[in-house]
Formats: sequence, structure tokens, C-alpha cells
Amino acid sequence: MLINAVPQRQGAVGPRAAELPDGCVALSELAGHVLGRPVHHVRQTRSVSEVDRGIAARAVLTGANRAAQLAALEAPGGPVLTIGGDCGVELVPIGVARFRHGPGLGVAWFDAHPDLNTADSSPSGAFHGMVLRSLFGEGDPEFAADPALTPGNVFLAGTRAFDPEERAAVARGLVVTSVEALTAVEKLYVHVDLDVLDPGEFAGLNYPEPDGWTIARLVSELDALARFEVVGAGITECVGTPREVEVLEPVLAAIGRLLG
Repeated sequence: MLINAVPQRQGAVGPRAAELPDGCVALSELAGHVLGRPVHHVRQTRSVSEVDRGIAARAVLTGANRAAQLAALEAPGGPVLTIGGDCGVELVPIGVARFRHGPGLGVAWFDAHPDLNTADSSPSGAFHGMVLRSLFGEGDPEFAADPALTPGNVFLAGTRAFDPEERAAVARGLVVTSVEALTAVEKLYVHVDLDVLDPGEFAGLNYPEPDGWTIARLVSELDALARFEVVGAGITECVGTPREVEVLEPVLAAIGRLLG
């Protein structure tokens, strides 16, 4: 297993977005300790570029940050755990997994938000709210995955905050809302945005939403995926301090069991 720490923050907007790089470092250090693996720090620029064609920091996201992630995945030698940073860091590892494992790849998307906007529908222009839609090959062509994820091969878990365009994407079958619906999935990538958790359970959330899960429930839901061959995973949107992230040890251990 390879642990890649990707401290990108330009895909997110909001009052705590600038804390994402430090949260990434804190969580990745804990992951290395819990999983007994070295951590590879993927260099990301902290500069911010202008909004372009409806996407904030577009030039940074499509330039040096993306190139560094692609280079880090050239020869992983096994499953990769990507620790962000904002959810935009998942575009590269899931795209690479789709290329390597074919159209049967599925994704378990644990996230308070479905991230199914496009530049035209996003209320913020933040790419972290568009990344899953991009992985389906839709939206801005510079971000659209090719090959794309297969419609119906992604299930949402713990998702509770939808924009209108995101609800429309769900209604037309782009994603499903039950793991039992993944009938054509052969291998699985697991995405965990920590805002799937309730803010009262973990305070280090970049974009908290009420009525989330407990840590115990998240661990149980992750363990229930053991019947799949999990080929990669990502954990994103952490702004917690080294002390705060300690409560996430059971989540890291559950991810380790899936990737192990």
C-alpha cells in the first residue's frame, strides 16, 4: 500500500479552505502510524489563480498540481491511499484506477455532498463540488475524465446536501444510492470526504453539514465493503489539528483493512 498526501486547497472555497494543507499533513502522519506505511508527500503549490470559465483556481488545478499527482501514480506497486486536501484531489487517482481496471470499476462515495455540479450549475465555482461529475466525463472538457466512470457504478453514502443540478443527475441514474445496486462492479474505489461525519463527532471539517454519521457508523459501513476488491481509497477535506484527528484512527484502520 502506498500513502500519498496531497495537500491541495485550491479546489475548495470557504473560510477554512486555507487550513486544508495542514489538515492533510496531520491526517497523513496519523495514517502512516496507524497503517505502518511511509507517507509520500506529493508537492502542491499554494498559489491561487483566478476564476476562469466558472472554475476557481483553474490554472493551478490543471497545471502543476495535476502533473505532480500523475507522476506520483506512474508506478504505485499496489493499492494507493490518497489523503487530501480538497475533494478535487480524487480526480487523478480515480481516473487512473478507471484506466487501469476498466469499465467495471465502481466507486463508493461517502460524502455529505454528491459533488455532481458543473461549472454552469455550481453556486461557488469550487471544483471540489464538481469532481464526481467530471469523473463521469461531463462538464468542463479539461477536467472531464476519459475514460469515464460507468453510469450506475457509483453509489452515494451519507449524502444529504444536494443542489438542484445534482438531484437531476441522481434522477437520471448517473449514481445510485445503495451498494446493492452495484451489480456490474468488479473492483471498487472508496472515497471518504470527512464531512460525511456529523460536526459534533469530528470538528475538523472544511464544509460541515448537520445530521451526519458517527465515526462508529462510518467504520461499520466501510467494513461492509469487504466483499469487494478495493483497489484504492481517498480521504479528503480534513482541517483538523494533530490532536483532533486522533479520533479518526478507527476510520484509518478500516480503510487499511480494505486495502490490505
